[in-house]
This record gives sequence, C-alpha cells and structure tokens, in this order.
Amino acid sequence: MRSILEEETAIELQHINIKVYLNNGDVDLAPVIPVFHSWIQDQIFDELLIDVADYRHVHHGPGLMLIGHEADYSLDQTDGVLGLRYNRKSPVAGTNLERLTQATSAALVAVQRLEADTRLNGKLSFNSHDLQLIINDRLLAPNDEATRDAIEPDVKIFAAKLFGHSGYSQSFDTDPRHLLSATVHASRPFSAGDLLKSLGD
Repeated sequence: MRSILEEETAIELQHINIKVYLNNGDVDLAPVIPVFHSWIQDQIFDELLIDVADYRHVHHGPGLMLIGHEADYSLDQTDGVLGLRYNRKSPVAGTNLERLTQATSAALVAVQRLEADTRLNGKLSFNSHDLQLIINDRLLAPNDEATRDAIEPDVKIFAAKLFGHSGYSQSFDTDPRHLLSATVHASRPFSAGDLLKSLGD
C-alpha cells in the first residue's frame, strides 16, 4: 500500500545510492581487492556480481568498484570522502520507503562483511550514524527545489525508521550540478547491526 505522502509527491524513487562513510579515510584499499573477488566467486549477495574495477588512481573518483548486474558496490571517494557506496541500477518494486530500505540494508550488510573480514585485520571501520542518500537519475529526480521539497517527507519517514527516537538532522546538497542527495546524521552512534535491526522491525 502506498502512503499518502508518496501519493502527494508522485515521485517514484529509483536508482537509489546509499553511502556509509569510513571512520579512517586514509586506509589502504589494496587488501579489499581479493575480498571483492571472493564475493564474486561465492556470490554472497542477492545481486549477480560480475567484476572488480580499480579506479583508485582517479582523484575523487569511484575508487574500488565491485560491479554487478543489478547493483554495484564500491569504496567510493567521489565527494572527497571515502565510504562504502551501494548503487542500485535495476528498478525495485514497492514504495519509496521499501526501496530506501532495500538499498540501505544492502549497503549495511556489505559494511558488516567488510568490518568482520579477518583478511582486513579490522582496518575498515565505518561511521554508521552518517548516511548519504543519492538518487542517481537526473531525469527522474533533478536536483532542484521542487524535487527536494517533494521527496523530503519520504526522507524524514525513512530517517525516523532508521534512527528511531534518537534524533537526527538532515541536509540536502543544493548544487544543481550535483545529483540529488541528502545526508542524514544521527544524534548518537549506531552500528550497522543496530540500523539493520531498525530496518527489519
């Protein structure tokens, strides 16, 4: 069932990206390459994983990418801040809240796997109380005031589900040259597991 808010916005959010920032932005990503290759070999996610691409040499580029058919995972530095980015490429059925939940859950599961992987010796630690939400579709969601106003209620509903009654703030990137994006900041720290539990409730 679609919410009243979604009927009012009339914007179906697709191609959702979620970025979870790393606590240590200067970490060496080379040890992650064999980890990503093992994810392909074992096909550990719902999406079909295909290849690994290394763009670490590109300044503020896509970093280290795990390319999939339905979605990509990357250790991304396009905004100058390193983090795990989930890029959903294929459409997802459901409401905006369900699509935001799907993308965020996928990103957080990847974060958990990287933090727990013994091959990385605990070198990757993620800040799970700051999340960036990006709509990677300029035609569907241009970064203008009207679109930001239209999707803000959905972002608020999603953030409240994610962080509960702990309190949070949100801000939009208003630069029209950039993709439509919002950063949500919780008032207290959370682990990836905490947030996955909130999304599952």
